[in-house]
Amino acid sequence: MFGWCGKILRINLSAGKIGVEELDANVCRDYVGGRGLGIYYLLKEVDPSCDPLATKNIMIMTTGPLTGTVAPTGARYMVTTKSPLTGAITCSNSGGYFPAELKKTGYDAIIFEGKSPQPVYLWIDGDQAELRSAQNIWGMTTHEADDALRKETHKKAKTSVIGPAGEKLVRFAAIMNDRDRAAGRSGVGAVMGSKNLKGFVVRGRQEVSLFDPEGFTAVNNKYRDKFKKATKDNPPPLRLHGTAITVVGTQSHGVFPTRNFQQGTFEGWQSIYGETLTKKYLIRRKPCFSCPISCGRVTRIPDGPFKGEGEGPEYETVYSLGSDCGVDNLAALTKANYVCNELGLDTISMGSAIACAMELFEKGYLDESEIGMPLKWGDGQAVVTLARQTGLREGFGDILAEGSLRMATKYGHPELAIVAKGQDFAGYDPRGEQGMGLAYATSPIGASHMRGDPAYFELLGVPFNVDPLTWKDKPPIVAKWQDVFAVIDSAGLCVFFTVRYLLEPTLEARPIGIMELLNAATGVGYTLEELEKAGERIVNAERLYLKRAGFSRKDDSLPPRITNEPLPDGPAKGMVCHLDEMLEAYYKIRGWSADGIPTEKKLRALGLIEM
Repeated sequence: MFGWCGKILRINLSAGKIGVEELDANVCRDYVGGRGLGIYYLLKEVDPSCDPLATKNIMIMTTGPLTGTVAPTGARYMVTTKSPLTGAITCSNSGGYFPAELKKTGYDAIIFEGKSPQPVYLWIDGDQAELRSAQNIWGMTTHEADDALRKETHKKAKTSVIGPAGEKLVRFAAIMNDRDRAAGRSGVGAVMGSKNLKGFVVRGRQEVSLFDPEGFTAVNNKYRDKFKKATKDNPPPLRLHGTAITVVGTQSHGVFPTRNFQQGTFEGWQSIYGETLTKKYLIRRKPCFSCPISCGRVTRIPDGPFKGEGEGPEYETVYSLGSDCGVDNLAALTKANYVCNELGLDTISMGSAIACAMELFEKGYLDESEIGMPLKWGDGQAVVTLARQTGLREGFGDILAEGSLRMATKYGHPELAIVAKGQDFAGYDPRGEQGMGLAYATSPIGASHMRGDPAYFELLGVPFNVDPLTWKDKPPIVAKWQDVFAVIDSAGLCVFFTVRYLLEPTLEARPIGIMELLNAATGVGYTLEELEKAGERIVNAERLYLKRAGFSRKDDSLPPRITNEPLPDGPAKGMVCHLDEMLEAYYKIRGWSADGIPTEKKLRALGLIEM
């Protein structure tokens, strides 16, 4: 049935051939969709030892069963591949309108193999697909490419493209859809660039069919009504001020990363947080497809040296290009965000690389002659300039483009790169949020708050407050939430609505609302236990790929700053992250060996023994 366990579009870029395959119903059931399908095909088809930028790597775009439906926030898709930043798996997630449009073509997955001899883009009109020359748009920014591709195809089509950063193989290049929405992490844009693939253009011609339309409507209305009732007299902060309102929480807990994680509070936080963005630069809110929250921001800097217009910044950008670089100039960091979007850069890794370079300069390990300018904390103009140089691989930007760990290693101080598995931290200091430290260290893609996001229960009190400074109670909670987030990603949902309204309001976080929506949409008939097991299967499949790629306990680590240097300020002053104390218990809960490897017993229980 269209909409559930549909078709795969397989593109051989080397040969210029396009084929269509049917998805296996048992695979769909066991892996749900989205992120789950991504790791299933990566495990089957990609040599874990391959060079991520070589032709043997493949790129897998997947939607979930709820993508493109009217399920609240059913607007996500995933890009799964081997990361050029980390050498690990990555599955980068994005929303907007492109994912729903892709789902409405009838394809649940697109697999790209090989490398095109010349730049191309993929045009899908309904269920018809063709490769077209992208020679005339190669080198364009993401906005320019979006305009050109819709002009060449259909004005109502949706695009997903790379900018110059992806073309030039910046190791943290993003794929940008709907102009400013990013599948941002781990360098998926560089993999796309390595294949001479500029972008995708899609025009869906069908609605996503449902197994039980009336039942789906009833379930959907139940949860939307629950949201409406909860927010009737108290609009969601994310709607009012976007994700940048999160600064209030991280600053108040002393986990707002400042000056390359040398501090946990930032004296200029009020200049760059959500309410200030709303008052100074907001034009309008911008929701993703089927989203009742509308956290996206369309902003404009009306005048001055940083004049411009675009989307954002989001919280992670405010942290990375703002406090982490000591910048309290909201116009400057917003302009740097626009530059990242247009060139196709992950703002988290971009800001982290600049912050690392600033500390290298501060300590005398990096000379002004190599950078081309002095690089001091708080220099907003330098952040804008270096973001542009990085996206174009010009000047010192060519070194930043390799990522903070490679750069810091080049100058003899890898310990100053605040990374896990080579990927830069999100905007939460794990010394004051112990569960986040465990989540960063054990995330299959390297540091990522979106692989279980302990900030919900450690900082936001969702579903209950859990002391962020304790560590003994965190392993079972983090493991459980990682499994649940795998289900969310695989279903095609955004976490913002799902965590508050579709999960059981306990620390067990059982995905009851997701189960009800999936069953009405697909007719699979999941029990809660089966759906939770699917999440656990996905996490273990990702871990199995990491093991084959040479990763083990030694890579479940955090920088010495986080485990050895106590926070010098704020409510978490004096704390370090007690990672080692958490890892042993975490592995036991997971059914993994002392070295962090899934045991044969665990793999057999999850049906992974033959993978």
